[in-house]
Amino acid sequence: MSSHSPLLDGYDLSGLSLPNRVAMAPMTRSRAPLRGRPTEMMAEYYVQRASAGLMVSEATNINAASLAFDLTPGIFTAEQIDGWRHITTQVHAAGGRIFMQLWHSGRVSSFALLGGAAPLSPSGVNDDLEQLQVWAQLQNGQYTKIHATPSRAMSLDEVKLTITDFRQGAVNAIAAGFDGVEVHAANGYLPHQFLSSTTNTRDDRYGGSVANRANFLRDVLAEIGSVVPLNQIGVRISPYANYNNVRDADPDGTYDYVGKMLGEFGVAYVHAADTNGWSGHPDLPRITERLRRVYSGTLMVNGGISVDHAEALIRDGQADLVAFARAYISNPDLVGRIAAHASIAPPKPDGWYGGDTAGYTDYPFDSSAGKNTERGAHLGPAQA
Repeated sequence: MSSHSPLLDGYDLSGLSLPNRVAMAPMTRSRAPLRGRPTEMMAEYYVQRASAGLMVSEATNINAASLAFDLTPGIFTAEQIDGWRHITTQVHAAGGRIFMQLWHSGRVSSFALLGGAAPLSPSGVNDDLEQLQVWAQLQNGQYTKIHATPSRAMSLDEVKLTITDFRQGAVNAIAAGFDGVEVHAANGYLPHQFLSSTTNTRDDRYGGSVANRANFLRDVLAEIGSVVPLNQIGVRISPYANYNNVRDADPDGTYDYVGKMLGEFGVAYVHAADTNGWSGHPDLPRITERLRRVYSGTLMVNGGISVDHAEALIRDGQADLVAFARAYISNPDLVGRIAAHASIAPPKPDGWYGGDTAGYTDYPFDSSAGKNTERGAHLGPAQA
């Protein structure tokens, strides 16, 4: 490791000045138990990590039909907007910058989380429900995977209404004080389902050719872009992810097209997630090589990346920003640790989803990481 880490260099993200190239990736933590309203405990969690160059919020439901994980926050009611505004106010007071990740889980859900309703999906593909990642908290307080239940194909009116809900979610996020939004088009959720030739077998303008399958994401971006500048909109993709079993027959062709489309839109960034990297089958070189051919804008990468690897990615120009997830669970002062060449603490196996402060806000700061990176780390609501 060199004496100066390129991760600590500043970056201009479409006019938003980032003090470093370390991003906090969106991470579902399931600690919004009251009708999806963010809590004071969540505010403490984000403020602790405000030294990141950019934070992306946990995936946040744009409507009541999106729920892959129990106890996740939303951005479609007044009380949810108010709860998030309380968080962004404290994050900004601590010197941070934060985008909201807008989420619709589509077929990755259960009637048990949706008030008895069937999950919505592009085409009602339900041959693989046991492979979908749906999680809930039991009455005894334990958080566990539950079985997905059959989805039904969305009508054209429901598709259009959902696109409108993405737009309204972005409006609400900006009203709540976020610096921008990230469309979650990765990890097998609804926009990803539309992109896949296996989960999308529609015969209208949203199905068939790759251009048609990309129309859902295209229309989401056009709608959001009508109310939020496109250079304040990021998009997360995971071209080769096995997570939630999208099974695209030609991911290279799909994402060559999508990458070019995102460049033409002029989005703030593309957030490319190497989801398979965590299972020992990394696709990151393939992702960055192909994306760089068709997309020349800001590229953020994520997925099982060490600090050393992240520095090499920045130094070699393969990425502009690197997003860390698990490292940010257990290292609220990750930027300071990188600057001080301090050790990166591993996360505890419990406390990832649901629960209280344990495994959430109780991870210690490293004394060698320097006080300047802890700015705002211990701000309480009375001080912010």
